[in-house]
Amino acid sequence: MKVKHLYKYLFAALLALQLSSCNNNTDAEQLFDKTPTDRLNAQKSELKDALLASPFGWKLVYFTDNTVLGGYTHLFKFAQDGTVEMASDFDDDTAVYKSEYAIQLGSTVSLTFTTKNRIHLLSESDNYPIPALRSKGYLGDFQFLYYGQEKGEIIFRTNRTAKELRFVKATAEDWANLPQNLVMEQNVIGAPTRPLFRLLETNDGTKTHQLDFSFSPVTRFAEANSIEAGYSVSYNMGIGYTPTGIVVSPAVEVASQKLTEFVYDDATGSFTATGTNGVSATIKYSTKPLVLTDDYKLLAPGSANNVYAYIYSITKAEKANSALFLSLLANAEASAGAGIMITRIQPWFNNADGTSYIEYRFAATTNPAVTIARRYHYFTPTVDATKKTVTLTPGVWKSSTAAGAPAIAAPSYLKALDDQFMNPSGLYFARIPVSGYTGYTFTSTTTPFRMVAYSFQ
Repeated sequence: MKVKHLYKYLFAALLALQLSSCNNNTDAEQLFDKTPTDRLNAQKSELKDALLASPFGWKLVYFTDNTVLGGYTHLFKFAQDGTVEMASDFDDDTAVYKSEYAIQLGSTVSLTFTTKNRIHLLSESDNYPIPALRSKGYLGDFQFLYYGQEKGEIIFRTNRTAKELRFVKATAEDWANLPQNLVMEQNVIGAPTRPLFRLLETNDGTKTHQLDFSFSPVTRFAEANSIEAGYSVSYNMGIGYTPTGIVVSPAVEVASQKLTEFVYDDATGSFTATGTNGVSATIKYSTKPLVLTDDYKLLAPGSANNVYAYIYSITKAEKANSALFLSLLANAEASAGAGIMITRIQPWFNNADGTSYIEYRFAATTNPAVTIARRYHYFTPTVDATKKTVTLTPGVWKSSTAAGAPAIAAPSYLKALDDQFMNPSGLYFARIPVSGYTGYTFTSTTTPFRMVAYSFQ
């Protein structure tokens, strides 16, 4: 074919394409047949219609930052007049409050809660759960940028952090059962009668693994770390409460399955998420810690003179103190006499004279700095290298450690508390992370008793 004929054919083809494009409406033309303002106004109407369409409003489980905090359930019922009814499980106040909202236009369409309500508790900088979040609060937001709808859910991103949020349609039961979330919170924390140790057990359908599990109710955040050699897996997760269990974020991933919803079993106190093909994850109690340390050796006969203490002004506020310890302490103080408090419970191990004892110090509640009495319960320590425990075998009581001080009758008001230390089955002794000092715990091997102690070493 000659070159000039080739040009003719190419020209004809291009002309045909040009005429075709002029005679047909393209997607591009449809996309730009409205101005940006028109499109934003259409989105505004779309969002407003969606907010008003759900008969019982919307539910949001808001994980503001699932690397440090858990989830907080919020319920919203939007009205045509720009008001919204709202409730949350942020704290024990699950009542419904009314405030105002607006659908605002900017670079995009946003839902903004314009007057104070429960959602704002997550964004107040002076309201923070731990010192690390000072001036940051709960890292929440109250302006949500609209990103469309999917499968009946409304999709937003937070204005400050661009975190995706999804509103799901609420039910009448969601509103009625919201207080049950806080009942479930107590199950997550653990009843005083439950064991003090927990683990996360995963099953991939063929093999199980156990990870040491700890939970902070202040931040609603949990950590699970493997203690198995050759299995270096850990899960850090925010926890949100539901009437029947918990939801976690990020998901616990087992055998490529993402498990987020854990159902509570009251009989065992466990929470289980079930996948397919035998995959599951269970948060359960254990009668002993998964990790047994060698810290008990510090208390062994023949070791150094080591002293530890519960100190009312330092260690009492530690979350690791168990409910049983605190209740026995309160009962002992009440039985000791009106206006009397125990300022110290101080175990002394391997003193220079070969003795060991627990010192109980008393003061008036009006002047805790002045000790008004002391009682000493002498004991003989032994350790079990297999169980990694220490046992305190009880001896005589005295009111002084002076040479030749006579024995006295055992104080009845201290018996229930002291019996926990003198447990014939022994105690676990382990270092604990605390702020400002070195701390250890004395934990019963048979009861939910645990005391945090200041180390003088």
